[in-house]
Amino acid sequence: MTQSKIALVTGANRGLGKEIALQLASKGLDVIITYNTNKAEAEEVVAAVQTKGQKAIALHLNVMDTSLFKGFHTQLSEALTVHFKAEKFDFLINNAGFIHHVPFDEISEVQFDDMLNVHLKGPFFLTQMLLTSLNNGGAIVHISTGLTRFVTPGFATYAAMKTAVETLAKYQAQELGERKIRVNTVAPGAIETDIMGGFVRDNKQMNETLASQTALGRVGLPDDIGGVVAFLCTDDAKWVNAQRIEVSGGANL
Repeated sequence: MTQSKIALVTGANRGLGKEIALQLASKGLDVIITYNTNKAEAEEVVAAVQTKGQKAIALHLNVMDTSLFKGFHTQLSEALTVHFKAEKFDFLINNAGFIHHVPFDEISEVQFDDMLNVHLKGPFFLTQMLLTSLNNGGAIVHISTGLTRFVTPGFATYAAMKTAVETLAKYQAQELGERKIRVNTVAPGAIETDIMGGFVRDNKQMNETLASQTALGRVGLPDDIGGVVAFLCTDDAKWVNAQRIEVSGGANL
């Protein structure tokens, strides 16, 4: 029996990360998800992946605390051996995050550091730590945002960190190319998730305003994004590298 390839998705106990995990499973990949605070939600995602016939486990990880990464790497290695009979995994999806929506002239240094740690420093050093456990010929996908292309007040700090991630991805693609590891970013537009307290999903006026700014006439859903990320973790995407792929329905054209 052929060993299924394995994807690791950070922050996948709900929202976009959950949908990414489910879409990966639908394409025949085994999945490792991480969660920070809600283990019960994570276990529900594990069960949903398993109903698709794939293996899955959930591991705790706070991507904002780089001091935890070495221990997480050890835990991951043990989990790969015990649960997947594997030494390494194939795909890393840096998805975990949250947003402080604060005007530029009001953002605090603490809030700035939060955005730095969760969206740039965390993914930077987590990826670096896990490289020895990532198979040659695998791939890394960073989740970015449409806000690196178009401007919406209140997101300056968040968008600045994601812009840095998009540049980082190109450098990683070049430097990891000798290992045939592809690195891309997926940049969603406005998506109906829990982020910012369901700001897009639950605020009817905001939802309608954002939909009116989108060529396809609605805001995005998690499965609009999950399928694109899953595609990047297949052989169909073997020649897609160092790209920023915006998945926004044609927002702010």
